[in-house]
Amino acid sequence: MASSTATGTDEPSGTRPFSAFEWMLSLRYLRARRKEGFISVIAGFSFLGIMLGVATLIIVMAVMNGFRQELLSKILGLNGHLLVQPMESPLTDYLAVAERISKLNGVRLAVPLVEGQALASSPYNASGVLVRGLSEKDLRALPSIANNIRQGTLEGFDQGQGLAIGKRLADQLSLHAGDNITLVAPRGAVTPMGTSPRIKVYKVAAVFEIGMSEYDGAFVFMPLPEAQAYFNRNGDVNAIEVYIDKPDDVGVLRPAIQAAAERPVYIVDWRQRNATFFNALQVERNVMFLILTLIVLVAALNIVSGLIMLVKDKGHDIAVLRTMGATRGAVMRIFLITGASIGVVGTLCGFLLGVLVCLNIEEIRQFISYLTRTELFSPELYYLSRLPAEMNVSETGAVVGMALILSLLATLYPSWRAARLDPVEALRYE
Repeated sequence: MASSTATGTDEPSGTRPFSAFEWMLSLRYLRARRKEGFISVIAGFSFLGIMLGVATLIIVMAVMNGFRQELLSKILGLNGHLLVQPMESPLTDYLAVAERISKLNGVRLAVPLVEGQALASSPYNASGVLVRGLSEKDLRALPSIANNIRQGTLEGFDQGQGLAIGKRLADQLSLHAGDNITLVAPRGAVTPMGTSPRIKVYKVAAVFEIGMSEYDGAFVFMPLPEAQAYFNRNGDVNAIEVYIDKPDDVGVLRPAIQAAAERPVYIVDWRQRNATFFNALQVERNVMFLILTLIVLVAALNIVSGLIMLVKDKGHDIAVLRTMGATRGAVMRIFLITGASIGVVGTLCGFLLGVLVCLNIEEIRQFISYLTRTELFSPELYYLSRLPAEMNVSETGAVVGMALILSLLATLYPSWRAARLDPVEALRYE
């Protein structure tokens, strides 16, 4: 008798955790009845909030990653990873220096170049440009140029006096391959009256399109010997651009390149040249993540309010379950499953929606532009001719994990409150 009395005062053992009985009741509470319609509306908004929050986070992070990667590949594909500039004396031995640097492990290419500003004009328009003098061999070694020739050819680039110009510049000046383009440089021949501008007409040998509006509209490539003559470089170059296999190894390779030059040089790497730009991108990315996380947080708080109202509404049911032998743990798990189901399904739907949008982001942009008759993400403002999206597995996993954890945490208090409900008190006021 003592044993039975002792066991009678203990908490009933109940069913095993997360049994079919608990799942059945939880899913039943998710289905709306007429008098519980308002609670169902809150659950629906919680689901939509989490779904849209997760999808928005995934899409924004993917677009910002793609934007950064595209800009990085375009900038470094054309500008190189390190710039070797002469000190104390002109870089007349550029061929020997470039050859020594190019033999280093990890260095893909060393390109001597002459660079200067000029005014490009045609009978229809004019525009300021940055002229770069490169040899045909080096120009062909740059995939961003050699693989994106839209008109003309680079064949015989060194032998002729033809130029390679960007597609946006060609459109702005209404030029095609084979047409004439006039370049005006402020520093020309020195006369008794002073320095006169240098004006020369060239043929357009090729038109390239990198996909970055800033470069397609401002860069002009000229044969190296012609650029030396045009910009009054007496057998020397402005600098040597070095392209390496791994952009993040610039710090490791810098001393080796300095030693291989075998002369006083000043080296600037891509991180120094673009530090402000990429730091601004990183800050913007972090701020966007924090702001958009608030969407998921608000949706999680909706789950809290919805479950609290459900617990109040189901007070009689909870009391009946408790008097029939359901444990506090079982009651807590029932409401835990109810709330977590909203968060888990919303997160998974948001993940699928985000992936679907990321895979078709450019088509969606074009469709919206067509409907609204406007140009979304104009190349003049955003530098890129298409909207990129690159999903990062760890980042996407972090977004999904964060949403699931917030959804689970949101169910703890209402579930605990349901478990602590006194069945006697609940039935007394029925």
